[in-house]
Amino acid sequence: MTKIIASLIAGLFATAAFAQTPATAPAASSAPVAVKAEAKDSKTAVKAEVKETKAAKTEAKADVTAAKTEAKTVKAEAKTDVKADTKVEKAKEAKEHKKGEEGKTKAAAEAGKVASKEAAITK
Repeated sequence: MTKIIASLIAGLFATAAFAQTPATAPAASSAPVAVKAEAKDSKTAVKAEVKETKAAKTEAKADVTAAKTEAKTVKAEAKTDVKADTKVEKAKEAKEHKKGEEGKTKAAAEAGKVASKEAAITK
């Protein structure tokens, strides 16, 4: 019985030794390959993300500059509109003032004529 137990124990040790050696060798060699592939994937993902953020930044900058130039043109148009409006108003005021003076001079001239006629009549 001792011989059978001894041979079983020796067989278990032998199978355990042979079963573990091939399992460790392929796992060790495939692990670095898998890690390298995963690292490459993560690097490409990070690079793509960086490119996207750079593109988003440049697009945002372009939008800001476009908005600024649009604001400048709107501001310039508003200034020219205000200037044109003030010129029109000044021209209207000048015409009204001129008409008012003409009316006053005509009225004064008529008043002068009436006064001279009355003076001639009373003499």
